[in-house]
Amino acid sequence: MRILVTNCNTTEAMTKEIEAGARAAASPGTEILARTPGWGPESAEGWLDSFLSAAAVLDLLRGLTEDAESFDAVVLAGFGEHGREGARELLDVPVVDITEAAAHLACLLGRRYGVVTTLDRTCGLIEDSLHTAGVARNCVAVVGAGLGVLELDDERRTESALLTAARRVRDAGAEVLVLGCAGMTGLDRRISTMLDIPVVDGVAAAVRLAESLVALKLTTSRAGSYARPLEKKRTWPSG
Repeated sequence: MRILVTNCNTTEAMTKEIEAGARAAASPGTEILARTPGWGPESAEGWLDSFLSAAAVLDLLRGLTEDAESFDAVVLAGFGEHGREGARELLDVPVVDITEAAAHLACLLGRRYGVVTTLDRTCGLIEDSLHTAGVARNCVAVVGAGLGVLELDDERRTESALLTAARRVRDAGAEVLVLGCAGMTGLDRRISTMLDIPVVDGVAAAVRLAESLVALKLTTSRAGSYARPLEKKRTWPSG
């Protein structure tokens, strides 16, 4: 089984971190292919970045399919970012978004969950993404930790900021915590031990769900919402 994992930004170091987290979560025998868009924002933190990153990721996916690079499923590693619906139209393999995957697993572990993310400005994006995915009803809060995406490489500072934000989410009634950024991959177990509640990492959740869809031979329905795109001329940045 080959699972393609796409970063939503152009920062290669973050792609490598996401790749490591995906490989750690994957079953034996599953191959992880991590890819970075060739253009777009260096970090996705707001509406403008999100729309740009969505277009860049779709351009990346289009190029891979045209080059006939084979994969059995795609994981979109951008928490709250746009693009999943377009990717499902574009591809014939299952597309799993880390936001949606983490929320669905959280709903299996507790009645209410909350999300800890990076900056407050991204909270609205995530709330809208959860609503579109149909899992917003069980979310008690989306809280920013006050750190930008590219600041997450400072492990001690990140852990401290996440704990402070996570306690706010737990105090709001969350029974399960979701890490709301692909750059937080790998911190789930430590935070879970400190707070004594389950913590879901979106990349790990998405990889495992993607594996399940492939194993069950399930893919995106073409009956309506995700029908194949209409044939028409489209101009792409990469030609």
